[in-house]
Amino acid sequence: MKDQIDAALQANAGKFTDPFVTAKGETRASVALSNPQTLWFNTGTLCNIECENCYILSSPSNDALVYLTTSEVEDYLDQLETRRWGVREIAFTGGEPFMNPDMADMTRAALTRGYDVLILTNAMRPMMRKTVRVALTALITEFGDKLTFRISLDHWSPEVHDKERGKDAFAKTIEGMEWLRDQGARMAVAGRSVWAESDAAARAGYAGIIAKYDFNIDAQDPASTVLFPEMDETVEVPEITTECWDILGKSPDAVMCSSSRMVVKRKGADKPAVLACTLLAYSPEFELGTTLEEAETDVKLNHPHCAKFCVLGGASCSA
Repeated sequence: MKDQIDAALQANAGKFTDPFVTAKGETRASVALSNPQTLWFNTGTLCNIECENCYILSSPSNDALVYLTTSEVEDYLDQLETRRWGVREIAFTGGEPFMNPDMADMTRAALTRGYDVLILTNAMRPMMRKTVRVALTALITEFGDKLTFRISLDHWSPEVHDKERGKDAFAKTIEGMEWLRDQGARMAVAGRSVWAESDAAARAGYAGIIAKYDFNIDAQDPASTVLFPEMDETVEVPEITTECWDILGKSPDAVMCSSSRMVVKRKGADKPAVLACTLLAYSPEFELGTTLEEAETDVKLNHPHCAKFCVLGGASCSA
């Protein structure tokens, strides 16, 4: 992790240091929480596999973010009602969420309150344990399309996917997806757009896999088959100024931190914290406090990911 941070600092030397001004002395762009739609919960950074390019460095040994509990999630659901944010979706990410023993209970807590729920998962062994499958079958039966599983399928070809995620990872994920299909679960796919192929070619590849296994997923719909741009902190990127919105023809309301926040619990912390972004779990300047009220502050776009991934790449993690 230290090597990645050092490389990022070298690539963007002099940039992303002052939250208010850029290296050229221009006013840095910021984003207000103008339309909160999604509250994310990072269930913990532990994962059953270790990918080559995991943005949050999840692995079987990384517990920098520890497991959230059902009671902690319920506390933030209470805060949502108090603050009247108008959130429609509760989303869970990791790590691998199904490593967390409270995952099914946290899901039920959100669904019971009427929220749509999105779970990001690799659909591998943690999800396929018998007790988990029993709990998920009940949730799928009871709540139907209110619950969506977004499956990490980095590429439509087994060879490329396994290069990222390990031997036989593709086959194990497909097995999990087949099980979800047979339960009538609503599914989406999350892939990566770093393989030197066009968007059209990638979607055609995913369409082939989806048809082969009779998955009810639309490969042409960006919300159903999400292709995330590359996230490389070592690449030099421009800083985003207040003038960039007009230059790019883009509104701050289109950036993810205008519509979402993420709750995490750091190892050794007394209570969870609320972050501005799902992508910046290790950047302390994006930690906004421990409550949703504190997290209502504007976010300064003071990180390479803000520029490359969210503003220039136009990515969003929500459904």
